[in-house]
Amino acid sequence: MTQEQLRCADGTVLESTLWTPGGEGPWPCLLMRQPYGRAIASTVTYAHPSWYAQGGFAVLVQDVRGRGDSEGAFLGFQQEASDTSETLRWMRQQPWCNGKVGTYGFSYQGLSQLLYSSTEHLPDALAPAMCGLDERLHWASEGGCHWWALGLGWALQLAAQHCQREGDHQGWEEIRRSLEDGAFVRDGMALLERFDPTGMGLRWLKSDPRQPDHWVQHHTPQELWQRPMLLIGGWHDPHLMGVLDLWNRSSSAGGATLLRIGAWSHLNWKGGVDQLQLDFFHHHLCGHEPATPLAGTQLMESGSGQWQVRSPRECSGQRWRLASGGRAALCLSDGQLLERATSSSDVVIVHDPWRAMGGRGGHLGLDAGPVDRSDLDARTDVACFTTARFDQATEVFGQPQLEIEAEADQPGFDLCLALSLCHMDGRVEQLSTGVARFLGPSAQRCQRRSVALQPLLINVEAGCALRLSIALAAWPQIAVNPGDGSQPRSGVSPSHRVITVSLKLPNAALSILPMVGAN
Repeated sequence: MTQEQLRCADGTVLESTLWTPGGEGPWPCLLMRQPYGRAIASTVTYAHPSWYAQGGFAVLVQDVRGRGDSEGAFLGFQQEASDTSETLRWMRQQPWCNGKVGTYGFSYQGLSQLLYSSTEHLPDALAPAMCGLDERLHWASEGGCHWWALGLGWALQLAAQHCQREGDHQGWEEIRRSLEDGAFVRDGMALLERFDPTGMGLRWLKSDPRQPDHWVQHHTPQELWQRPMLLIGGWHDPHLMGVLDLWNRSSSAGGATLLRIGAWSHLNWKGGVDQLQLDFFHHHLCGHEPATPLAGTQLMESGSGQWQVRSPRECSGQRWRLASGGRAALCLSDGQLLERATSSSDVVIVHDPWRAMGGRGGHLGLDAGPVDRSDLDARTDVACFTTARFDQATEVFGQPQLEIEAEADQPGFDLCLALSLCHMDGRVEQLSTGVARFLGPSAQRCQRRSVALQPLLINVEAGCALRLSIALAAWPQIAVNPGDGSQPRSGVSPSHRVITVSLKLPNAALSILPMVGAN
């Protein structure tokens, strides 16, 4: 292990750590560029760089500009195109590099692989994981709602590390204490204003997620889509739609693209990609044919954990109509999901901000993944619609989407959905969630509303049922709607209003659509 320095064209020095195989070089190289301190080297998800070095690669992990030991000011994603291009150019000139370079990393480290200031030194193969190009839809919000707890937590982590770098131990302690005791979901915006007022995370939280023109959508060189690419996503990861967008762009351009989506959250991959990633780079950087040909697209069935060769453009295609005698929020047996439409009464849900409905698990939770929500469904501010128990095993594959007419008595409301598996033993296992926010005078008019949920692949066993739950809050996964037409950017306050929403069921339906290419 050695320390390496790159002096950029503007004089800024970027610090890196290099691991090399035994014996004489040069070797094919792998690059990871990250903002969290290079010693961590993303070992929360990947094997240590020394493991990849044992596999025959020189591995360079670099502190991005303004982070760790690297000089300069950290400006978020906007700085990475130039620095990534300079780093790749510099690497190919080093005596330990044979000219072949691959990139890997997830989240921030995933997007840093996709941004370049020129096409002169693109990687020979790349493995972006759990990331996307659109800051609004792939990093910060969905359905017009900020990712509240996730967005604040990540922005505060970056702010705390900035305090540490600047020697502000008191600031670091204050942020850390807020994260540990959970107060950050109420106080996080004020902490960011004090400790990282120009940070990317605070800029996102201040921007309106309903206005795409106010957000950055990154672009990558067209030539990059022709390079071999391994894309990694998770059913319980908030960046999954970003990964699917990357797959769609690459496959549409004719690139040699591999896609793997596991039953994983953002940080827990269960050790699932290292050997695949090593085989991928051996093939494309060293010319070694894998012992078993690598399938282009494999998706994990969540129940069994088995991989299936499937396309994101496919789906199981079910469509259920919502039906109720009007008491779906009071009686679990009243709300139904049916294959055929039937006459139904309106369902009314009352949201009381004093006891706002909680969000749990899913792709937006700090406790991401499947969870039991039987206690949440027992509340009277959530309407539940359940299928009959299946008489044979049934696959549900694709992106669930609810279409429903709804109106509120206030100029703002949210629809917060969960799709769950009702087991024979009484457990209600939440599989997928989705949110949508409606603000302004139109919220008080009866209109068609559309809410997309997180994609999934699950085999429902005979004897089980599916349940759609509809609530009006999911705190702290999204901020609680104040009901006055404004975009919420704080915890519940005395000005938050009680909101009553009427769900019109005659044309309401839950459909399973393709996760790529759906309208």
